[in-house]
Amino acid sequence: MTREEVFNFAAGPSTMPQRVLERAASELLNYKGTGVSVMEMSHRSAAFREIFDTAKASLRELLKVPESHEILLLQGGATLQFAAIPMNLLAGGVADYAVTGRFSARAAEEAKKYGTVHLAADTSATGHDRIPRQEELRLTEGANYFYYCANNTIYGTEWHYDPETDCPLVCDMSSDILTRPVDFSRYALVYAGAQKNMAPAGLTVVIVDRSLVGGELPYTPELMSYEAMIRTDSMLNTPPCWCIYMLGLTLDWIREEGGVEAMAERKRERAALLYDVLDSSRFYTPHARREDRSFMNVTFTTPSAELDAAFAAGAAKRGMISVKGHKSVGGIRASLYNAMPPEGARKLAEYMREFEKEHV
Repeated sequence: MTREEVFNFAAGPSTMPQRVLERAASELLNYKGTGVSVMEMSHRSAAFREIFDTAKASLRELLKVPESHEILLLQGGATLQFAAIPMNLLAGGVADYAVTGRFSARAAEEAKKYGTVHLAADTSATGHDRIPRQEELRLTEGANYFYYCANNTIYGTEWHYDPETDCPLVCDMSSDILTRPVDFSRYALVYAGAQKNMAPAGLTVVIVDRSLVGGELPYTPELMSYEAMIRTDSMLNTPPCWCIYMLGLTLDWIREEGGVEAMAERKRERAALLYDVLDSSRFYTPHARREDRSFMNVTFTTPSAELDAAFAAGAAKRGMISVKGHKSVGGIRASLYNAMPPEGARKLAEYMREFEKEHV
């Protein structure tokens, strides 16, 4: 199959905008007359400094990040932040964690090594099919911070409100950053792995309020110290240069397409195509409760595991790849990140109707 015949519904690493890939391909061997690839140039060079500064400036512009917050472009994946956050912000105190999926559960377990973790919410009893309401949150007075994961890729749920707390907010936005406007002034720290809406795997963006930095545990590794990374502008060691370059190209694409506001409108349109099929079907069973459904990851099952497998195989034959659900829950998962063209969602919706007719 050609690229034009394939729609990639992978949860991450995920599909990227074709224009971005084409531009990267055109500059791969010789970036703007430097005679070298971005993958070969020194991170201390003037050419890369321009790439780095432009990517940071574009993030600040598109996300409307206030000047009170630093933008860090780091390695280690989002998972490294499970430890970096409590090392820098918990420091032996108490933190509230909302566990609404696999990754927030892992983050809470990691944080226990560096202080006291209080579960402000835990939706595991119902298979993480919902997001807790504000009034359900069991908040701790004097907590160092409140932690949650904005979108749960495995279970297909998403927070559609910002929690109200008396302590700083910390959020994992790995799978819905740049898909909706966010008031970053309300957050102490937001982080996101790049491989869903921003760039290839290998880059993690951290947006942190500078006023909360500097009280890390004494044994915090230097590479995990926000203070050290702010001081060196994310260049304490060699940063993920190629990923930062690709981030800049993706941000250019988002700007050209109308910015974050346009991405927010498109995500609703894409998701509606699939949820409309699910809501009119007696064959498919959505995993997430209607009011908590994710715009990024649509999760559902057919009547049996055998039909789930047949659905995924049939989709792949039609050029719709990576719709198999996560191994821990099974079923079907269609990821609809910013770069997914609307026609991909339309084609999958048509196949869903076709598959149901053939198996009822």
